[in-house]
Amino acid sequence: MAMTAIFIDGGYLNALLKHEFSSVAIDYEALVRKIPGSDELLRTYYYHCLPFQSATPTDSERTRFSNMDRFLQGINRLQQFDIRLGKLLRYYDAQGNPVYKQKRVDTLLSIDLVLLAVKQRIGRALLITGDSDFLPAVRVARDEGVVVVLCHGTRYHNELWDACDERIKIDDEFIRTIRPRQLP
Repeated sequence: MAMTAIFIDGGYLNALLKHEFSSVAIDYEALVRKIPGSDELLRTYYYHCLPFQSATPTDSERTRFSNMDRFLQGINRLQQFDIRLGKLLRYYDAQGNPVYKQKRVDTLLSIDLVLLAVKQRIGRALLITGDSDFLPAVRVARDEGVVVVLCHGTRYHNELWDACDERIKIDDEFIRTIRPRQLP
């Protein structure tokens, strides 16, 4: 039986949890158990960036950076989890307001998906994202025989939806099953 890999676009998942579920906390171990079902899991890949930190960081920048670093260390300790970090760039718009943009994250995810597909390491790819930048990688993976499953909230690109073989909607019921367990 071919193995399954999970690809999590951390920025997308954070936005989904914030905008659709009031920033609810989730249990990443429960998430990784739930979405592949009975499939054998090769690995979960998590893609994100550390927050921007200036040369002389403010207290707020230090706190954000430290919190994200702790979070990444925690999920990196989970079984069969791999973290892939891009870079967060800061630039300024025409009004002088700072704008932050992730770089390399989409490329890293796309490379991993394509390499695992062409090396025939996976038979299924579960993508938690909504970004059309992944379309070329999804098409290559499908051409290589990989079943691509889009795991999504209400925001996703229609072409990505169409390009995937299957879809899993992340809704209230889904989130309820991956909430952290409450202590008695």
